[in-house]
Amino acid sequence: MAIISKIRDKSWLIVGFVGVAMLAFILGDYNRMFGTSEGKYGIGLVGGEKVDIDNYNILSERVQSQDRGQKQQENKPFTDDDVQAANDKAFNFMVDSTLLYQEYATLKLDISDREFTAYLMATNGFEVLQDLNQFFVDKATGVVSEQSMKNGRMELQKTLNKLKTAKKAEEKAQWEGTKKYFTDRRKTEKYFALISQGIYVTKVEAREEYLAKKEAKNIRFVARKYTEINDAEIKVSEEEIQAFFNDHKQEKKYWNRTNNREIRMFDVSIKPSTADTLAFDKVMAKLRQDFQSSQNDSILVMKESDMRNYLPGARGIAVPEGHPKSNQYMTYPMDFDTVFKRSQIGQLVGPYRVGESFYLSKLMGFSPAKIKARHLLISTNKSTDAKVLASKKKTADSLLSVITKTNFAELVQKYSEDPGSKDKGGEYADFLEGDMVKEFGGYCATAPIGKIGLVKTDFGYHIIEVLERDANRFPVLVTVVKSFKASEETIANAESEANVLLGKIDSKMANSNDLNAKLAVFDTLANQQRYFVRPITLEDNNPTIYGLTTQIAQDRIYELAYNEDAEAGDLIQAPIRDKDKYVIAMLASVKEKGAPEFYEVKERIKKELIEEKKAKRLMNEMAKVKGLDALAKKFNSAVEQGQITFATPSLGNGGYEPEIVGALFSHFVKDGQTTLPLKGKSGVYVIQIVSTQKAPATAIYKEEKDQLTSMIKGNIQGLLMGGLRKSAEVVDNRKLFPRIRS
Repeated sequence: MAIISKIRDKSWLIVGFVGVAMLAFILGDYNRMFGTSEGKYGIGLVGGEKVDIDNYNILSERVQSQDRGQKQQENKPFTDDDVQAANDKAFNFMVDSTLLYQEYATLKLDISDREFTAYLMATNGFEVLQDLNQFFVDKATGVVSEQSMKNGRMELQKTLNKLKTAKKAEEKAQWEGTKKYFTDRRKTEKYFALISQGIYVTKVEAREEYLAKKEAKNIRFVARKYTEINDAEIKVSEEEIQAFFNDHKQEKKYWNRTNNREIRMFDVSIKPSTADTLAFDKVMAKLRQDFQSSQNDSILVMKESDMRNYLPGARGIAVPEGHPKSNQYMTYPMDFDTVFKRSQIGQLVGPYRVGESFYLSKLMGFSPAKIKARHLLISTNKSTDAKVLASKKKTADSLLSVITKTNFAELVQKYSEDPGSKDKGGEYADFLEGDMVKEFGGYCATAPIGKIGLVKTDFGYHIIEVLERDANRFPVLVTVVKSFKASEETIANAESEANVLLGKIDSKMANSNDLNAKLAVFDTLANQQRYFVRPITLEDNNPTIYGLTTQIAQDRIYELAYNEDAEAGDLIQAPIRDKDKYVIAMLASVKEKGAPEFYEVKERIKKELIEEKKAKRLMNEMAKVKGLDALAKKFNSAVEQGQITFATPSLGNGGYEPEIVGALFSHFVKDGQTTLPLKGKSGVYVIQIVSTQKAPATAIYKEEKDQLTSMIKGNIQGLLMGGLRKSAEVVDNRKLFPRIRS
């Protein structure tokens, strides 16, 4: 169907929330995927409603396919992390869709046939939808005109009529999907517009915002940081920690906000040995010989490189690491820039390290680091018809004969068929030769500056003038990539080391039933071998693991945390292999939502108790000295100056201190007065208010009101969806269903 193919042509527009919906629609099955579906079982819950596994799998596969294609265009591998990101995109869309459908039902929000037609046809005040823009653009000028709108509505109506009256089941399903997609999209627009109409900032709020920004206090102060005192100097007993817990455990800041589990783990790294290094050096030496004498670099790259991607010509341009286009081209370390520029064509450079791999490159040439050019395109629409090509060539030749530097932009505006540059006088700036098709890029890289010439590409005939070309050049390379990996013997040694250590931990823990004692054994034995123990909190509603690179390793951790018999203190049964490391882990705690147990917050309370004691010591010492200058001299500090406002509660170099700034604006300290020592987040302060700058008197707070309203409306979609997710208690159980992963 024409409407499907036209939208497919614009598949690069797929981004974000609307993007995933568009992807589902473009690839079919939108009505089935996002209609009501009971499903066999759910992989999550949204307000008590199941997220259907079958629909999730369909959408996640399609998002993966889209993202994989994008990575291929960027010459990058599609990693496990990319798979997970695509899956998350699909899941989040299904969650948001479910939430919005629930809202539509509650509000009885619907779209009439008349509104639906006006929405698609851009009548009755509706703008042309970007998805359907091609129907309404004048084919000759590339702009929307009154006549093109009329023609576009006629063409679009014909297309819709064909869809509506289709006989085949597949075509009928396409129409239902098309109608549902645009109906849902319009509902979403109406829903957020409806919510936005309810946004209102009161005069009181605007006045408070005005005063918070405009009223300021000039201060002088002396600060003493808690870091001046070593934690080891502060003695804290078990009785004091327990007493502090009893006094403060009902404070919400200590409470578990969700049901969650804590995993403690450390890594036994698999590092190549000296023998591995010598073996790798031999491989690279042999590769260097073969590469230097190679008569067919493409075959060698495909045979020897870990990244089998032979890029001939300008596609082989390499840029320094950190360059804005490093996501499109191969990269090299910045300190190799000079090395390449001093090398001869055909010379090998390297091996040099990029990430975790070693690169050996053959220099094939150089290309400008930046090009600016302008062009006028006479499009052939990829036609192969000789008469069409001859006619287009004749038009291009006639324009070439009259075009000059003076009238170039004028003729572009009148005749060019490239909508991407037409409104800019045909200009493209800051591009590399490899950004463009071969013929276009090659001309721009080599033609004299200012020369106007004619170039034929698959897009048509281009009249091109090169405006600027950077004297700096980037190398064009053919590269073989080799990973430096540990040998099987080295891997076996690391596995043996991990098993021995795990056995020691298991043996020691078996002698105690006390969880704190088990945690102490785990941490102590790991630290003795100089391994760093890191905690990971898994929220039951959405368990997510960071720091593990393979799905298998993550699944083993989920199994440890969520098997039916899981208890705090459980130890992994065998070391977990995760690419270049073995992981040893234990389930440290199973926490219920609400007030915490003592062991869950003991370390946090101990830290706060130490800080409390530090603050008291500093406050007592500072209270004995009168005057800021005397304080600074006594404690080898300085009297600092600054200006504070309520809107930005920071004390200059003193840092973020909202409670202290709030106290200074509460009028309990007058101009010229000096405070007693005040306890802050990072230290103790004695502050003098030098003067107060009152906000200019006004009864109009339009600017503040408009800014606050604009800010809220600008964030309304994110804020609203976040609120809906929170109230619905979204549960994401995908991590507990390994079999559904792609």
